[in-house]
Amino acid sequence: MSDQAVIEPPLIEPAVIPGSRLPQLIALAAEDSSEKRRLLLRELTDHFFGVPDHNANETDLYGSVLAKLSDEMEVAVRAELAARFAEAPNAPHSLIRRFADDELEVAEQVLRASSVLTDEDLIQVVRKRGQGHLRAVSGRAVVSEAVSDIIVERGDDDTLDALLRNDGARLSRAASETAVERAKANPALHAATVERQSLPADLLNEMYFVVEARLRHQILEQNARMDPDLLEAALAAGRTRVATDDGALPADYAENLAYVDELKAAGQLTPQVLIRFLRSNGRTPFLIALSKLADIDFHTARGIVERKDLDALSVVCKAADMDRAVYLTYAVAVLGSEDNPMGKAAAYGRMYGELTRDAALRTLRFWRMRRTAQAA
Repeated sequence: MSDQAVIEPPLIEPAVIPGSRLPQLIALAAEDSSEKRRLLLRELTDHFFGVPDHNANETDLYGSVLAKLSDEMEVAVRAELAARFAEAPNAPHSLIRRFADDELEVAEQVLRASSVLTDEDLIQVVRKRGQGHLRAVSGRAVVSEAVSDIIVERGDDDTLDALLRNDGARLSRAASETAVERAKANPALHAATVERQSLPADLLNEMYFVVEARLRHQILEQNARMDPDLLEAALAAGRTRVATDDGALPADYAENLAYVDELKAAGQLTPQVLIRFLRSNGRTPFLIALSKLADIDFHTARGIVERKDLDALSVVCKAADMDRAVYLTYAVAVLGSEDNPMGKAAAYGRMYGELTRDAALRTLRFWRMRRTAQAA
């Protein structure tokens, strides 16, 4: 703005603040000097904070004059003013709203901290402003579902990471589902997603197959601690959205399914039979038999073996109450010609001993949702 611009001082009732300098200060707003207006801006700000209480009319008046004065100042001055008002619970709404829609240097502290901003104010900002503004809003002590929904929709992965790491941000079910789908495709979002305290348990367990060992361990621990009623509620929520698009079955699936079913009906489907399948290179019967023993779907079993996912295999085997030696035999066979399969399997064997069957069973219930959905 030009330094020659003149601000018309608002009309003031003489009794607004009896005995104060506010009328005189506002009258000085007509000064042409940029430096004088800057000094006036700071003095008027000091005057606002120096009076403990203001009525609504006084607060509006401060907001109007401060906003007009600050509009003519450079970004650094507006940022300094915004920082002073950011945590003031009695800050003029019009002034705070204007700062929130300013350059990021000005807006950031206000967006993060001001309790004066309403959800409507925040929604207007996150609908039109850039990622810096969205990240600032994502860091607020409380973020409503309405605001979070738009941040999940418009935010990039860095913004989504900031939102997920804020336990004060409330996410709707739909926003949580969207966040998890995005997190599956981006390892940088794995930790923020798994460590989010309010993430629905069924969505948390969807992350199991894509995250690293440390985060898998956290998922298992949370499953073990979960209240049975909450577990049932989480399973019910998950069943409404489970996808079954897992690809075609192998060509020899039908004949091997019939064979495995015969073994099961005769009481001969044992962990040792699965070892025999592995040693004879019977991949399809092994997968069918493993899915039968663990009561999971074929595609889940196939995914575990194709990825050589010994973590997930340990959950399946522990839930099926198999011996550690049987699990290690499966693990070595699944690893195949990889370097040092015995060494790797032994390391996972130690983990197998630490995994409780209860935690494995709870985790497997989430994996079984896909099988239930396919049957339906």
